[in-house]
Amino acid sequence: MIAIACDHGGYQYKQMLMQHLKDRGIEYKDFGAWSEKSCDYPDYARPVAEAVAAGTYEKGILICGTGIGMSIAANKVHGIRAAVCGDAFSAKATREHNDANILCMGARVISEAKALEITDIFLDTPFSGDARHIRRISKIEP
Repeated sequence: MIAIACDHGGYQYKQMLMQHLKDRGIEYKDFGAWSEKSCDYPDYARPVAEAVAAGTYEKGILICGTGIGMSIAANKVHGIRAAVCGDAFSAKATREHNDANILCMGARVISEAKALEITDIFLDTPFSGDARHIRRISKIEP
């Protein structure tokens, strides 16, 4: 199950991505925001990050204007590896190499089609499990 949230800048993309998840038969929970009214991204990033870190949700998706604010906020939660992705290669590599568990995207910097492509790659790519990647990930955990 996927945890998904946005701020006002990512609201339209979140709506599109939730429909895409539904079309793919992927269950999700919407953590907000529920409109394009100005709001604070940490208020939505943190609950998603906490839910993913607790194991309640397998992965998370966070959308704001650039993806950067959401990733900074999410990465403050122990056990979260949130990655901003703006291309297919980064989405694949961050899953294979970093075992990223939250995808962050910027609705103001990528197209809707690119957001769908990145989401599918992120959700469908497994962690490689290579010893070198496990070693590197262990070095970033407190």
